Amino acid sequence: MGNSSRMTFFFIYTLLRRGLLLACLLLATPAWCAEILLTAAEDGDGVQAFAQALAQQRPEDRVTFKPLKDLPAPSRLPANTRLILLDLPGLDWRLQETQGPPTLVLRISRLQAHQRLGTTQPPRISLLWSDPPLDRQLRLIANVLPQARRIGVLYGAESEFLLPELRQYATPMDLEIVPQRWDNISDSRPLQTLFRNSDVLLGLDDPQLYNPKTAKNLLLSSYAQQLPLVGPNAGFVRAGSLASTYSDQSDWLAVLNRLLDHPPATWPRSLYPDHFKVVGNPQVARSLGIEQVDESSVAARLDEGEKRP
Repeated sequence: MGNSSRMTFFFIYTLLRRGLLLACLLLATPAWCAEILLTAAEDGDGVQAFAQALAQQRPEDRVTFKPLKDLPAPSRLPANTRLILLDLPGLDWRLQETQGPPTLVLRISRLQAHQRLGTTQPPRISLLWSDPPLDRQLRLIANVLPQARRIGVLYGAESEFLLPELRQYATPMDLEIVPQRWDNISDSRPLQTLFRNSDVLLGLDDPQLYNPKTAKNLLLSSYAQQLPLVGPNAGFVRAGSLASTYSDQSDWLAVLNRLLDHPPATWPRSLYPDHFKVVGNPQVARSLGIEQVDESSVAARLDEGEKRP
């Protein structure tokens, strides 16, 4: 083989080696980065902190936040965008058109979705529920108040649709749901009727029933009847209910991180976060003569129960 032939051979050989090395590197690293767009009607510190936390969690992706007022119609956004809505105005805007990028909706409760969507499921939209799942709340009651069997539930016109599901979860646990409609929050008689027939009150995340105007009446009546109130959310525990499960920002970031690792076509239509915590009110427990809730221990037991087949 002549010198020129050998040089040509080694030149081609070197190019092949470099090409194979480049191919291996391309296979070992992500082939693309996702365009993740967060939006909300209000551009506050909390929203910015959430967007920054998500960006830090996903350094390979391009994570941006834009106020809702600065966005075009949903159908005019690039199809490869992964859209995350952080408030209800964002969902109302997204529902204006069926066309639009795959969308994850945060901070929406079952009741809020039912008000807007009924039983329909819009395509390419996944709802991540903000209210505690009913079965988890019932298992919380079973853990902290094992003697309770009659679960009193106040409901209104907007939250009545949750009762069949609640009964479905309660039956295998040998719990009885005692429902009481409360249409006039100025009338305490439905409360008194429910308290007489219940061992514990489970609060649904219905802002018509559980709000700053009703909190004093509900909580004082609960103390007077020595009847614990569980839920409806972490904020109400701080106001004076006994305990609740809840998911915070770190829990939601974990959920988003998992979903964004997969193609949007695989996203569920709706989802409760796998990650959650338990909050209890020690002062309320003492006033009701109940053992203080061990938040981390109870959360671990509930989590273990959910992982069982």
